[in-house]
Amino acid sequence: MDASDSIIKILKTKGKPMKTGEIAESTGIDKKEIEKTLKNLVKENILHSPTRCYYDIKQ
Repeated sequence: MDASDSIIKILKTKGKPMKTGEIAESTGIDKKEIEKTLKNLVKENILHSPTRCYYDIKQ
């Protein structure tokens, strides 16, 4: 499972917006890798940032 899949899975499981650090802690992936992957997922229109520093799955 790659970082994108892990991020999407944890956000679906938690069911609420999460900070980068929370996602990194929950997935066990390095925070820098999470930040890079989050930016790509937002560009791909899969995730969005409802509040500054929080990320969630786009509905």
